[in-house]
Amino acid sequence: MTRRIVVVANRLPVSWDGEEWVTSPGGLVRALEPVLQRVNGSWVGWSGNVGDPPEPFVHDGIAQRPVSLTEEELDGFYYGFCNSALWPLYHDAVVSPEFHRHHWRPYRKVNERYARVAAESLQPDDIAWVQDYQLQLVPGMLRAIRRDITIGFYLHIPFPPIELFARLPWRRQIIEGLLGADVLAFQTRASVQNFARAARRYGGAETLGRRELRWRGRSMRLQRAPIAIDTSHFEKMAKSDAVQRRVVELRHELGDAEHIFLGVDRLDYTKGIDLRLKSFAGLLEQTADHPRRYAFVQVAVPSRENVPAYQDLRSEIEQLVGRINGDFGEPGWSPVSYLYRSLALEELIAYYVAADVMLVTPLRDGMNLVAKEYVASRRDQPGVLVLSEFAGASEQLKSAVIVNPHDVDGVTAALRAATEMDPAEARLRMQRLRRTVRKETVFEWARDCLAMLEAF
Repeated sequence: MTRRIVVVANRLPVSWDGEEWVTSPGGLVRALEPVLQRVNGSWVGWSGNVGDPPEPFVHDGIAQRPVSLTEEELDGFYYGFCNSALWPLYHDAVVSPEFHRHHWRPYRKVNERYARVAAESLQPDDIAWVQDYQLQLVPGMLRAIRRDITIGFYLHIPFPPIELFARLPWRRQIIEGLLGADVLAFQTRASVQNFARAARRYGGAETLGRRELRWRGRSMRLQRAPIAIDTSHFEKMAKSDAVQRRVVELRHELGDAEHIFLGVDRLDYTKGIDLRLKSFAGLLEQTADHPRRYAFVQVAVPSRENVPAYQDLRSEIEQLVGRINGDFGEPGWSPVSYLYRSLALEELIAYYVAADVMLVTPLRDGMNLVAKEYVASRRDQPGVLVLSEFAGASEQLKSAVIVNPHDVDGVTAALRAATEMDPAEARLRMQRLRRTVRKETVFEWARDCLAMLEAF
């Protein structure tokens, strides 16, 4: 990579801990940090605090360009349009999206601000790489300001079928904003196809090839680029003495159950946690003569806690956990352990290693890296991954046990099959899954995306 890169994302890759700027965790930051350092790149994003932004600064060799958000803009742009309209719509309208003009206006205004700050950070022949659904208008706005740069866009969540996207009152504006990019990358083939259809119908784009469009005299490439993880990092931590000691403790704390099930999700209605719990309850009903044979740990990472819909979801999940433990628990033992908090990475990996069966059963997900993290943490252990067909990861992790998360009885059957699977078959499946996550790491993902941009 030789050209300079400016990443434009909702958040900066650093956060203020009260004393200093600290690099945020996550695969995207880990993958892009060395690339940006090498090419003297920049990162445009919100600092996480409302009001006047900090002055531009450099952290670990990367120029940080903060964008300001007021309390009202955060409410309308992020909690309003992004999370009440786009998020549910792009996730198959699992809950009904809300379309409000007073949310659309701040979304457009904030996108304009990101585009302006990015334009000021860019030099001729630079690459601007815009990230995710919060900033879908930025490519078109940036194109209008700077015609001497290459613009890429990456969508981390699914792009919906045209029958759902058609509901959006501002569908044309969104499509035209995205068509300002030279390269548009998506997690799955379905998302590529969905966007191409929407671009033709609502933007008037023409198809040039299987993954190329033409619009207003410009051509643009569509790329399937499933995001990945830093596989070696998870493998290394899983082998550590501290993790191995914690695994022994966890299994004992869970009653030395014969089969430990694990779910790890943000607390979000797209994750299907309620249906997953009902499926596990079905397994307990079928095996009532062995009450302590199974243990299920559900980690729910707090998300958007000030949004009423998420507060209601938390109450619903906690009531369901209580009912299952009340129906099947015994004095001193509960079949479901529910953790409403984030886990340190070392602790999370210990849970991955301890779990015999991993449940990744979202109703819709762009990718779901938890599935890949579990596989990377297994080392030479078998383990079984039960994976929703509606997670983007199912396109790659074909040796998982694939399920329809809406089919509660079907998932129950899959859980039972996972516990009764021949060890040789379980080991073979996991070996195939591990080959996939070793071959396709987050560094290869970043390299492939940026190579297409640099070649444009």
